[in-house]
Amino acid sequence: MSQEITEQYQQYMENPLLWPVLEVLRKVPSGWKVHTLSSHLSELGFILDLDRSAEKDLFKRNFLIMNALYQLQETLYPDNWLQVQAMDIVLFASGHSYTNQIDHQDPLRDYYLDWNNYEADEGEVKRLLNDFWNRYQDFVGSRKHTDLDRAQALNLFELPENACAIEIRRKWRKLALRWHPDREGGDSEQFRLLCEAWNVLRVNSSTI
Repeated sequence: MSQEITEQYQQYMENPLLWPVLEVLRKVPSGWKVHTLSSHLSELGFILDLDRSAEKDLFKRNFLIMNALYQLQETLYPDNWLQVQAMDIVLFASGHSYTNQIDHQDPLRDYYLDWNNYEADEGEVKRLLNDFWNRYQDFVGSRKHTDLDRAQALNLFELPENACAIEIRRKWRKLALRWHPDREGGDSEQFRLLCEAWNVLRVNSSTI
């Protein structure tokens, strides 16, 4: 795998906070700032202490929130628009008329999507995300499914055996958005099953 592709994978590693953030914004679409959203997620048990230093802990919390917001913005676009501003986070309702587009040249966006800026080595970041993901699985109750293997998970995602990490992640996000229980027409049981399938595929790939 080329260095460029490796960096692309690392840059867009799935942030499990994406889904709790979506749930929060679906219920209360506006009036959020990064620090209030971080506090709320902490109260829900999704963010624990990240560093012994108070300043570094605050920085890492802000980084994780901003990273999740920018990933979520890309996931929801173009059906919905998520305004990502540190002091004014807004999820506009479906059908809302907007002319905004994702600015792929935005240096702030580039900064928060680059995990190298989290100030931790790759192993620490992966452990962190794995911990978050397990916490989220407990939250949605998906870990009661334990009999899925990789082939079954790919079949559930309607993907071939040779599907690459990017294809798997894109399909996961598409299906998760479709079946998320907070979405109209969503299904909590189907979402839990998809979460388990994603976890099977996630742990069997070092690049998702």
